[in-house]
Amino acid sequence: MKILLVGASGTLGSAVRDELATRHEVITAGRNGADVEVDIASVESMKAMYETIGQVDAVICTAGSTYFGALEELTPENNEISIQSKLKGQVNLVLLGLDHVQDKGSFTLTTGIIMDDPIKGGVSSAMAGGAIRAFVQSAACEMPRGIRINNVSPNMVIESIEKYGPYFPGFVPVPAGRVAQAYRKSVEGIQTGQTYSVY
Repeated sequence: MKILLVGASGTLGSAVRDELATRHEVITAGRNGADVEVDIASVESMKAMYETIGQVDAVICTAGSTYFGALEELTPENNEISIQSKLKGQVNLVLLGLDHVQDKGSFTLTTGIIMDDPIKGGVSSAMAGGAIRAFVQSAACEMPRGIRINNVSPNMVIESIEKYGPYFPGFVPVPAGRVAQAYRKSVEGIQTGQTYSVY
């Protein structure tokens, strides 16, 4: 399969790339160090990316910026970070990519554990994740040409514990390689409208 992986340079994206590249052609996209440059907060940038790569069998997104901070500090401007990138960025990746995904292809988006298991400072990110999950469930009912759509909801990964560990007290982190298996399941499997939780 020819797979477009958006966000391939991140911790999670790198693990997904390593998992899938042994069996598939993986085209990486991101803001830095990727085959194709893209900013998922920009519709024009995503349109240009799709025009560059042409047709693919699957699209995976592990990208998306969010705002972390206490509710009292969550201004409309701060919240827009999560809305424009993690939420609208992933939704628009699907809307703009429908004509670029082959029949019976797939989209796999990324949500996260905190939409179900809240943490302090995670309100904005949890909001975006929950909205993505609802979008996936609903869109799966209307996807054309047998195209599937799922989302992966990972726990904090071991590889990021130094950076994010203080935000997740008592959470048991999982290896990024284990999370990557959920993306493989979405791409190579048959299910649609699913949330693959990796806890």
